[in-house]
Amino acid sequence: MSAEFSQLKTARPASLTRRIVLQSRYETSTMLRNGEQLILAIVLPLLGLIALVVTPLLDNLGNSRINVATPGILALCAMSTAFTGQGIATGFDRRYGVLRFLSTTPLGRGGLIAGKVIAVLAVLVIQALVITVVALFLGWHPDFPGLLLGIPLLILGALSFTSLGLLIAGTARPEATLALTNLLWILLGALGGIVLPPSRSPGLMTDIVQFLPSGALGEAMRTAMLGGGLNVLAVIVLLLWAVVASAAAVKWFKWS
Repeated sequence: MSAEFSQLKTARPASLTRRIVLQSRYETSTMLRNGEQLILAIVLPLLGLIALVVTPLLDNLGNSRINVATPGILALCAMSTAFTGQGIATGFDRRYGVLRFLSTTPLGRGGLIAGKVIAVLAVLVIQALVITVVALFLGWHPDFPGLLLGIPLLILGALSFTSLGLLIAGTARPEATLALTNLLWILLGALGGIVLPPSRSPGLMTDIVQFLPSGALGEAMRTAMLGGGLNVLAVIVLLLWAVVASAAAVKWFKWS
């Protein structure tokens, strides 16, 4: 009895870092076990990659369709997981009281958000590996310095879209979040400059899409991976979206 009491007396609560790691592990496993999330994160980007390779949509934009398509599809992966996937998951966690409960635990609100961000990045790594392997099989020849530059760009894009997803999930009803994030995923994926370059956007959209987070991330990835350059305007646009969306989410996010 005294030994058990001694063990209880000397026990220490888990550190904040460990709490965040455990929460991010839970969030990641939940996302990977969800069939709808897997379709959104893996299946649809793969179908998009194949469609861009076998159709003439990207002709006259580079030395090969696969080289032009892959950067945009990697950017689409970031939007799929960070914006649509995380937005929907957070919206329904809020509806069922999960967010309110977890925010009152030792994990805290900051730890909960950190766990979600880490989970998004972990799933993004898996997505990028799958897309890279398939793209290489289809004949992709990436520029190695550009490939390295694409890593921080994808992280920045994921942070921007996570902020936007949390903003919508924390202010709209779950059903509205589901509809809005899915609708925006379709519109931004088709017309937002993330998969197709702004030059292929219709009419006035050509000038507008480069200031959208989707267009900025798509252009940044293509500039990096096709020529090894840094699109400074696109990086600034992504940073602005990340800062503004994060500030708005902090101010207006509702935990219940």
